Amino acid sequence: MSTNETEPAPVEEPAKDPQEPGRFDGVLREIVMGNAMVAVLSVLLAVVVGSLMILLTDENVRDTAGYIGARPSDFFSAVSTAITDAYSALFRGAIYNTNVEGFEGRIKPLTETLKFSAPLILAGLGVGLAFRAGLFNIGGRGQMLLAGAAAGWVGVGMDLPLVVHLPLAVVAGALAGALWAGIAGFLKAQSGAHEVIVTIMLNYVGYYLVFYALSKQGLLQAPGSLNPKSEPMPESVILPRLLGDRFNLHLGFVIALVAVGVVWWLLNRSAMGFRFRAVGENPDAARASGIDVGRTYITVMLIAGGLVGLAGVNQILGTATSGVTVDMDAGIGFDAITVALLGRSRPLGILAAGLLFGALKAGGFSMAAAEGIPVEIVLVIQSLIVLFIAAPPLVRAIFRLPKEATA
Repeated sequence: MSTNETEPAPVEEPAKDPQEPGRFDGVLREIVMGNAMVAVLSVLLAVVVGSLMILLTDENVRDTAGYIGARPSDFFSAVSTAITDAYSALFRGAIYNTNVEGFEGRIKPLTETLKFSAPLILAGLGVGLAFRAGLFNIGGRGQMLLAGAAAGWVGVGMDLPLVVHLPLAVVAGALAGALWAGIAGFLKAQSGAHEVIVTIMLNYVGYYLVFYALSKQGLLQAPGSLNPKSEPMPESVILPRLLGDRFNLHLGFVIALVAVGVVWWLLNRSAMGFRFRAVGENPDAARASGIDVGRTYITVMLIAGGLVGLAGVNQILGTATSGVTVDMDAGIGFDAITVALLGRSRPLGILAAGLLFGALKAGGFSMAAAEGIPVEIVLVIQSLIVLFIAAPPLVRAIFRLPKEATA
């Protein structure tokens, strides 16, 4: 049967440009060109340079280097052994110790890594949050000292039940850190005083205030003691251990994880976080759009100081419970700057960076004890990470990465 209807002509699909990258290629390019790749490669470069320093300090490597022309195999064997033994000791001290019996003993290094990571994560969040608002919080040491002293004063100066005593000490420490950092935010908002100078000076003021309190009977100094130290923390304010008395991992790590989640939500899902990021990107544009920049500076420094203060609380109520001292910060206030830089001031990045540095700290002691490698090499690796992160063009040039895309 004939019909006048004609079938519609098939619609031709547009030909794909062979030069157009696929979805996978686009994702791969973003990874290669992104800041995360630079951070990972910075760590790799620092480890390589650290390996060279390990070889320079190894006696067997130096001895075999003396006759490398006659028997080069001895030299290369010594190099391989030195590097393998060093990083095996680092792994056993930070992750899993295969040289001991029993599962609990083998995973204890991992719990030590998590313990060391907790204050680094908390302080790193405080530094990173300020970075996102365009502020440089270099006052971590002073904030930690004041927070630890406040938490210690509540701990030794009050006799309260556990359910009240511990939360009160934690809150007191966080508030002390927040108020100490808030001074820098207030001065920045009111007079334009540079927060770097103010926070550095507040480190010294905080140190000597705590030193005075620890040297004065009736304040923080232990009764009958001549040393600048408080009494040990009572059981009612010590952070509970998560895995029993055989492990040193305590509730401070859980607090750090909660803080990561809260800061992530604050920055990415709240109006306050939007204001922080807007001021950090361009304070003049933020002011023109109606944001109170001065108030934002004060608010962000209060929150950042509270986070660093929690790191001080973690130390005095969880790790160093023998009493408040002027050394209780253990350099964490400055290490937090490195953690924030490596984590690109992103909460999840700071979490990963804090875990890495916690592993380096835990494994560094094992490396020094087992292989006789100076523990300072770990500090050198940390410093090199900062150096390479601060010079992304250098890292991109070494690995021949494409330049970062600009908007």
